Amino acid sequence: MTHSPPRADVRTDPAALAAASDLLRALAAPARIAIVMLLAQSPRCVHQLVDELGLNQPQVSQHLRVLRDLGVVDGRRRGREVEYALADDHIAHIATDAIVHACERISQAPRATAS
Repeated sequence: MTHSPPRADVRTDPAALAAASDLLRALAAPARIAIVMLLAQSPRCVHQLVDELGLNQPQVSQHLRVLRDLGVVDGRRRGREVEYALADDHIAHIATDAIVHACERISQAPRATAS
């Protein structure tokens, strides 16, 4: 699915800016970015995320609630479990771009020299 760039008026629309701010706030924790990156690979249940992230179940559930409340992930009941998936692929692109940008900045940072 391709999308055209936003119209210029959307870039300054208060509602659009507030929605973008909410999205960035949802991604403002390393664990939530890690969840997004895992869900970009495939949908997962809470116990799978717990195993892969090394976090406890309440922590993962709390992060998923934040992501779900802000429309980043969707949960679908699968028997007794809920399987979580990204609401759309844009989220993974945003998280990936942020990681790549951070890695570039880290690699360009001046290194301390020993005196």
